[in-house]
Amino acid sequence: MTRTPKSMREKTGVPLLRGAATGLFAAAFCTGVSTMPALGQESDLRGGVLEETVNRSLLSSGGIRPGEEVSADNEAAPRGYVPVSEGALPDEAEDGADPAGRERSIFADSDDDDPFADAPRPARRPSMARQNRRQTESEIAAERQQSRTPGTTDEDEEAGEEVVETTASVRAPTLDSLDEEANSSAEVLNGRVEAIENRDLDAEEAPYAPLGLRLGTFDVTATLDQGVRWTSNVDSSPSGEQGWLSETQLRLNAVSDWSRHAARASLYGTFLKSVSGADYSQAQGGLDTALDLDLGGGYAASAGFAYTLRPETASSPVVIVGTASQPLQHGLTGTLGLRKDVGKLRLSATGLVDREFYSDAELSSGGTLSQEERNATLASVALRIGYEVAPALVPFVETEIGRRFYDLEIDSSGFARSADRLAVRGGATFDFGEKLSGEVSAGWLRETFDDTRLAPVSGPTVDARLAWSPVRRTTVTLTGSTTVEGTTSAGESGSILYSGGLALSREARANLLLEASIGADWRDYIGTRDSELGLRAEAGATWWFNRYAGINGRLRHETFRSTLPNRDWQASSVYLGLRLQR
Repeated sequence: MTRTPKSMREKTGVPLLRGAATGLFAAAFCTGVSTMPALGQESDLRGGVLEETVNRSLLSSGGIRPGEEVSADNEAAPRGYVPVSEGALPDEAEDGADPAGRERSIFADSDDDDPFADAPRPARRPSMARQNRRQTESEIAAERQQSRTPGTTDEDEEAGEEVVETTASVRAPTLDSLDEEANSSAEVLNGRVEAIENRDLDAEEAPYAPLGLRLGTFDVTATLDQGVRWTSNVDSSPSGEQGWLSETQLRLNAVSDWSRHAARASLYGTFLKSVSGADYSQAQGGLDTALDLDLGGGYAASAGFAYTLRPETASSPVVIVGTASQPLQHGLTGTLGLRKDVGKLRLSATGLVDREFYSDAELSSGGTLSQEERNATLASVALRIGYEVAPALVPFVETEIGRRFYDLEIDSSGFARSADRLAVRGGATFDFGEKLSGEVSAGWLRETFDDTRLAPVSGPTVDARLAWSPVRRTTVTLTGSTTVEGTTSAGESGSILYSGGLALSREARANLLLEASIGADWRDYIGTRDSELGLRAEAGATWWFNRYAGINGRLRHETFRSTLPNRDWQASSVYLGLRLQR
């Protein structure tokens, strides 16, 4: 082996020890011998290698410096040694390096000395580390391409930031980590499918209310009660007897379905017939209608008509001696009103015509007795002024002027009973929706007869129509009225009847209705100290089988007390029947 000249070692400034060079060559030679011939060919180990050639190859500047990437063209050639310190090696021109800048292998000679130069060299297979590095680099390039902003090129990214490459091995992701479908939760394939015929499960507000019939623009409902009643006093008289009565009651209600105006009508009738005990029969009924018109411009009109038919009760102030049955009492009532709103003022005028007449009474001895002298007509006009202190509260004052006309100017006793009427009232109307609605008033009433021998009928008046709902499905109703009653008794002016009632209705369940009521009637005879008091109480319930049929029952007790002789009576009754509605 040729020694390296001392001048060369001094020129490069790199002291090389002979022992070190000899050891390096020996290690390389042993490795080449122990390797398979194919690998030896891939490493270019041919012929003898001089120490000068080794040193020149190690000190050459044509090798790849640390940090540079190995290209695909020079992957087959091994890297040359490149020291870190600059200036450690001479320039390639001074060392006789290849002017073309080609790398030289530390084990390669010139092509002139290679006997196999003309033969083609077999291609080297890349090592496993290089394959992994290639795969990692391609994956990084693909991720960079996906995260690149649209419109950005490789040159823009290289100009905008410094790319630091590393030769360290990067852990390859698992195969299923990039599969989003495999990592997502499985969808439910057997989910519940809703029924084709979907039923509305919302609770109905009134599931047992009547459906009604559509007649033109009116909704008509019909109710029929048929049952049996036992009573301890069939005719509510001082000498009444007990008995079983068949009771039939029919009621028809019609309500308009108009957008601007409103109309309603009610027709009812009751028929009683004894089936056991005392012989008794009775029929009563009535009709009540109302019409509300919106005339625009703050004007509104109202009209009403009512008719009642009922037998005169034993508690009537007029006592007819020797009659087989009480005469029938007819009542006709018509109203017409006009309202005007001026700011918060509520102005109204209401006209009233009330006609009351009686059929002839049948005498027990045979024949009839005329009741013509009791027939009378009341005509009046009420003027009202109200002020709206709140949308739901309107206090008012009212004045009523009218006259009562008797069909006979002079009755059988020689008295002229026609009279002038004057009344003053004060009250308020309420409209809190379903919570509270109605009207209540109080005042003073006076009727002065044409015959000065008769004392005027004068006294306080109380009237009320209130509906209050303290809780849902519960309604409390308060009613009150003041009525002037005439008489045919000689020298007597008549009486004032005050009636009041309180009723409670509660829907305990959708198909169970509970009802209870109490009432009182007090009659004051004008010009005397006589008076009469009637009390009543009732409790009942209705249980619906379905929307069309139900069973109902009630208990009732009445008591009548009078300062006049032979007028007291009381009655208790129990009713059970079937109610049908449509």
